[in-house]
Amino acid sequence: MSNASSQQIAVIGAGLMGAGIAQVSAQAGHPVVLRDVTEEALQRGLAGIRASYEKFVSKGRLTAEDAEAALGRITTTTDLGAVAEADIVVEAVFEQLDVKEGVFRELDKIAKDGAVLASNTSAIPITRIAAATGRPESVVGVHFFSPVPLMKLVELVRGYKTSDETLATARAFAEGVGKDVVVVNRDVAGFVTTRLITALVVEAAKLYESGVATAEDIDTACRLGFGHPMGPLETADLTGVDILLHAARNIYAETQDEKFAAPEIMARMVTAGDLGRKSGRGFYPYPGK
Repeated sequence: MSNASSQQIAVIGAGLMGAGIAQVSAQAGHPVVLRDVTEEALQRGLAGIRASYEKFVSKGRLTAEDAEAALGRITTTTDLGAVAEADIVVEAVFEQLDVKEGVFRELDKIAKDGAVLASNTSAIPITRIAAATGRPESVVGVHFFSPVPLMKLVELVRGYKTSDETLATARAFAEGVGKDVVVVNRDVAGFVTTRLITALVVEAAKLYESGVATAEDIDTACRLGFGHPMGPLETADLTGVDILLHAARNIYAETQDEKFAAPEIMARMVTAGDLGRKSGRGFYPYPGK
């Protein structure tokens, strides 16, 4: 699928999120530069993109020709300087403020004037990330959801100085890759979605830890009582208990709100390596992982 208004997209970080963002961008017709620090990480990301395209082709949702063309629009590199010509740069590195600040400090030197500098952060205030640059008006949160090719939502997050033009460009990009957009007008820690799911997971984990109900019954209550497709503890296992613990700590550090104070069981699970589906055990066992 070619796109008359295609823009040069650069994605920083070839992990699950970065690779997914590169995938949907290329599929929408944009040329994409995917950057990571090692060739190995890039090859792993590219293999994931290829496998995902193949799955879409096998289900008849994409033609083999379109999948091949999309793959051909993705260039990989370990050189951050390769983002110099990008119209939109999307950062998808580790969810830690100092790591992201380092990336944005470099992007500030390299990216062309007028480029949109976007972060895929799920919890860190955009204003803090933007402060690492001399162009905070060009910085915006573009929070995709995992798995990126399947999840329809993108949370656009305004920093204190994000311009209307930057937000409009980010919205056009997100909608152009097939996503529905919600706008967060004030970049409180955790924004809207991470705040809501973190509060629910933390409370569910407290109920489980104190023996009020089993994990199964807590999740069943949310599925059948509230119409949630997945209960909070199942969601924690899918997302990663470590990732939700990290989000809870980030939000708590920013707000000092007790509802985000993660219970001890989450920290103990992470220390023990019970991270959820990816490790074979979380609140539930996943045999064969």
